[in-house]
Amino acid sequence: MNQPLWGIDLGGTKIEGAILPSLNDPTAIIRTRIDTEASKGYEHILRQIEKLVKQMQNESGLEPRTIGFGTPGVLDPHLQTMKNCNSTALNGRSLKKDLQEVLKIPVELANDANCFALAETHWGIVKQKFPKASVVFGIIMGSGVG
Repeated sequence: MNQPLWGIDLGGTKIEGAILPSLNDPTAIIRTRIDTEASKGYEHILRQIEKLVKQMQNESGLEPRTIGFGTPGVLDPHLQTMKNCNSTALNGRSLKKDLQEVLKIPVELANDANCFALAETHWGIVKQKFPKASVVFGIIMGSGVG
């Protein structure tokens, strides 16, 4: 049996989590969100993520082996700190390391715009309408609307 896929979208106003049965089935087992409350600082954001993961565990009865995060910025590959985040509390922070310490499991980080484009390519309208597309790009506008 395939291990369910856990993903979290870390945004400036909300943190949304979903569990998918597999790469071949993008129908969410559960999907839930909480407020980021970024104005309360970096440590609070980490606690909110931990709270969301526990909520997902309780609702699904599942335990994650690893979690993928879409982040509003990128992880510097050399310094292993976040940069270019519109959620400024994340900039300069070792988000990957800190999440792994808090959650006690491996995590992977990717830019949220890249996650969006990949998801649309593999599961969204692109696959449905343009199955032979060789180039796909996505545009995201961080509105804060959620």
